Order: sequence, then structure tokens, then C-alpha cells
Amino acid sequence: MIRNLVRVSAGVIAALSLLLLIDWAVAAVRQPKDDKLVKAMQETVKKDASLAPKLAAEQKRITGYRLSRKRRDTWAANGLIAAAIVFLVFARRNLPRHVPAAPQRASRRGAAGQPHACRRQSEASAQEVDVGFVDEAVARLGRHREAAVPLVQAIQTHYRYLPDEALRRLCEITDITPAQIAGTSSFYGQFRRSPVGEHIVKVCHGTACHVAGARQITEELRRYLAIPEDQDTDAARQFTLEEVACLGCCSLAPVLMVDQHTAGRLTPNTAPEALRPFDKEPA
Repeated sequence: MIRNLVRVSAGVIAALSLLLLIDWAVAAVRQPKDDKLVKAMQETVKKDASLAPKLAAEQKRITGYRLSRKRRDTWAANGLIAAAIVFLVFARRNLPRHVPAAPQRASRRGAAGQPHACRRQSEASAQEVDVGFVDEAVARLGRHREAAVPLVQAIQTHYRYLPDEALRRLCEITDITPAQIAGTSSFYGQFRRSPVGEHIVKVCHGTACHVAGARQITEELRRYLAIPEDQDTDAARQFTLEEVACLGCCSLAPVLMVDQHTAGRLTPNTAPEALRPFDKEPA
């Protein structure tokens, strides 16, 4: 959602800036011609008073055009300011920032209504990120700005997301800037800015699954895993929930896949059962 707002606001900024530039260019060419025309007509009216109504009509037309352009430019400028504010606010959220250790997930109830204990935070999330891989990747792929995408891809593949520590190290030892990394990571949907769960849960939202209740399945899994609305991974980082276009199992709709294990013909009540074999209980 935030990425979409950033992209839309950037598009609005570009469009309104272009509109203002074109309006200014047209006015710069048109205004001297209009002034010259009015001046010539004024000289003519001095000789022939019967042309005064024509002069008045021309002046009214020019005044109307200039007032209309002024209103249009004011509207565009206000829109440009609003779009810039939205862009700056939400683009800042996409910049690399420290990700605090995730708290343990609050207790939840299973499909049968019985209490289900919250899981422990994974040991990996409690440890600092080893940035040694970044040095190796830079030595292999290069340190110039042109290597930004391959380097970010390598970091994503190695850590399964883009750790802030790794991105900071990348900027320290290369010519790549934080702004370039922010633009790259927000433009390509494959990049994650937060840790991925130990298990990837893909819920099919293809036509067959959608008709069979995929939306209800997803909502129930989000509730069961206590995943906040603006996130896709539970607090314990055990599961990451993804909506996919098709899993190729239309006959089992609605269907989900945990890693490479498929579960089909689900209902909101039975969907959490597909996750329980992968759910680590606290010792």
C-alpha cells in the first residue's frame, strides 16, 4: 500500500510539474503576442472609434484567458505541494531503518476455540546480521552504481530480505547511495524490507479459489497468526503470508501451500490446521 502511494504521488508530481512547465512556456510565447495585438488595436481605435467594441472584446478574451491560467496554475501548484508531502512522508518510511527485535506473538485460539500458546521468537531474529557476505558480494559484483541491482538481489537471496545492517554496509564500501537503494528496493516487488518468516504460506487467489472463499481463508489465517493489517509476517517470524495468482491446483480450491506442502478444499475453520505441523511450540 505504501509503495503504491509513493508511486502514485511521484506520478502526480511529474504530471503537475509538466503541466506547469507547458503552461509557462505557452504563456511566455502568447503573452507578448496578445500585448502587441492590443496595442495595435488601441492605435487603430484612436483613428476609428467604431472599432472600440472589438478592442473591448479582445481585451475581455485575453483577461479571461489569463485569469483561467492563473486559477489552473494555482490548482496545479497546490496539488504539487500535496503530492510532494505525501511522497516525502511515505518515501521516508521505505528508507532503510532499524528493525527492532520482534516481540513474541500474543496468544491466539485455534479453530476449535482452544488456547494456543505463542511461539518463541526465532533465534536468527535475535542475532545481529553478519555483513561479511556483503563484502564478498561487492568483491564479486563490483562497487559502482551500475551494480546496485545485482548486489541488492544477492543480499535478498542470501538473507531472504534486505537487512538494514547489510544495506548500510553496502553504502559504506561502494558508490551506491541510500537513495538509490531505496528507489531500487521500492521499485522491484521482489525485494523485502522486513524479515521473512521461516515458512512461506501461499494462499491461492485464482478464479476458482476466489469463488470458493480464498479471501475468507486469508483473513482467518491473518487472524490466527495475529498478523497486523499492514504486514505479512507474524511477530515470531515463523510464517509469512502471501496471496498468489494460482497454484495450479484448481480442483482442490480453495488451496494453500506451506513451503512445498499443499492443502486443499479448505474452510476458514480448517485452514489453520494446515499450519500446525510447522508451528513450533515453546520449550
